[in-house]
Amino acid sequence: MSDQPIAATVLAFPERPEDRLRRALRGLEVALAEQAAAVAGLRAELGALSGAMAGLEGSMTGYVAELDRTASAVAGANQAARVLEATADRMLLAANA
Repeated sequence: MSDQPIAATVLAFPERPEDRLRRALRGLEVALAEQAAAVAGLRAELGALSGAMAGLEGSMTGYVAELDRTASAVAGANQAARVLEATADRMLLAANA
């Protein structure tokens, strides 16, 4: 006897049209289930994105309000600097007179 493996050929059983249809329907069911899971995942991610966008909107609203307060403070400081500058100019004129 030889130690060489014997090559085998697998023969396909003849398929009936009903078997092919049943197998195709099973594949379709699997694909639909995978699609449903993907859509559910997408909806969950869209919900998370919506929450993140709402948080971002709140942060931006706070940022704009803080910028407005800063602009008011800068305008007040600018006005105070102008008053001090005018006072200094008057003092220089008085000192030189």
